[in-house]
Amino acid sequence: MEFFRIRKDIPFMRHALVFNAISALTFVAAVFFLATRGLHLSVEFTGGTVLEVAYEQTADLAKVREAVETLKLGEVQVQNFGTSHDVMIRVPVRGDVKQTEVSAKVFGALCAAEQGKVLDRQYTTDKGEQVSRQACDVAGHEPVKLSRVEAVGASVGDELAQDGAMALAFVVIGIMIYLAFRFEWKFAVAAILANLHDVIIILGFFAFFQWEFSLSVLAAVLAVLGYSVNESVVIFDRIREAFRKYRKMTTVQVIDHAITSTMSRTIITHGSTQMMVLSMLLFGGPTLHYFAVALTIGILFGIYSSVFVAAAIAMWLGVKREDLLKAVASGKDGDPNDPNAGAVV
Repeated sequence: MEFFRIRKDIPFMRHALVFNAISALTFVAAVFFLATRGLHLSVEFTGGTVLEVAYEQTADLAKVREAVETLKLGEVQVQNFGTSHDVMIRVPVRGDVKQTEVSAKVFGALCAAEQGKVLDRQYTTDKGEQVSRQACDVAGHEPVKLSRVEAVGASVGDELAQDGAMALAFVVIGIMIYLAFRFEWKFAVAAILANLHDVIIILGFFAFFQWEFSLSVLAAVLAVLGYSVNESVVIFDRIREAFRKYRKMTTVQVIDHAITSTMSRTIITHGSTQMMVLSMLLFGGPTLHYFAVALTIGILFGIYSSVFVAAAIAMWLGVKREDLLKAVASGKDGDPNDPNAGAVV
């Protein structure tokens, strides 16, 4: 399926050096921010307690922060999420305070700041179950409600971080092996450098803006790796076909033709995917927000890297027709008038 077909090949490789210089500068900047600022890891990796509270009125973050800091629980992070009424509070792991007590202490301090008193209230769920919860009572109403509590131990956080790094490494190794067998090692090196370029830039954005890096964001990074390599495989496959079909073309001309001939497919595929991701970003709420942000950055840079980074690196590594095709010494396939003569895949 094609929306359009470009009749004349676009000379992408003519500008490869300029675009790769831009990529190199962006990559270096991302590494710099990762080294200097680091990732803002969620409690899933660092361990700690996350509380989400909802206020009747617009939350006063300064007041909330002051109330929590009186507990001396360490470097506590307080921020809005979703709406101006919703507040997320992150409390690091403390050896002298049990995690089971942290949420009660924090909610008690928030309730006291509203001149209220914490009470245990019983209510019945839709399934008929009796459940008790803490409520901040002020003259019969609740100025602040405890929406969610999540606690992760430090050892669990370290294990998740190690497992995440291993998953990323295995994906990279698997992609290289797959491309080396399907095409040629030069394509494998080119594709993995381009894909790592996408991953590092995503991490650089998260380090620069100090967005929370959680397990869902890690899942998005792994998805971007697979998504980006798929685009590279399509272009590489078209390069192999062009080497068979156009025997008088140079390597640069073949690459330009392969990229140009996949432009319609790229626009349809990535445009459709980006619309879905944008819907998650706009309507998915705080749970999917950074997952969608990571995918958005990855998709945009994935297109760029597949066209200007992966193909250019393969060209500079000296990929040629003989790397992808096997010569046939004699027989019918040796006819010089046959455009596919002397080549099998």
